[in-house]
Amino acid sequence: MKSPGEKKIIGRRESVDFPELGLIGITAKIDTGAYTAALHCQSISVKEIDGKPTLCFIPLQPDHAGYTGVEQRITEFRQKGIKSSFGETEIRYLIKTKVRIARKTINSIISLSDRGTMRYPLLIGRRLLKRKFIVDVSEVNLWQKK
Repeated sequence: MKSPGEKKIIGRRESVDFPELGLIGITAKIDTGAYTAALHCQSISVKEIDGKPTLCFIPLQPDHAGYTGVEQRITEFRQKGIKSSFGETEIRYLIKTKVRIARKTINSIISLSDRGTMRYPLLIGRRLLKRKFIVDVSEVNLWQKK
């Protein structure tokens, strides 16, 4: 049995859940070159609801597995400039939420982004991976096989 501090081995792609957002089985690209995690969302906007600024968004497109079509509303969020793989800085919204990967649930910070042109709707960066996982790039979906 693994000790609580032992790192789990994951593949270059894994199935990831966001229990607080109702998203299950999202295929994620594990990218140690990226710092943050990015979730594909549409209709991202800030509205005033009950006198509070509220971040509203719909996670994932209809053609991706796990699409809920349900607008999410979050009152605790922030904005940050994040550099894309093209070297351009983009202002994104960041939220705190639970992420489940390899049977491990982690409190994490996720950026919301339009990843509609990308192959995978979710990118997991090294900030989430650090001190928790080792990535075996020769494998995919290790935790679906177990």
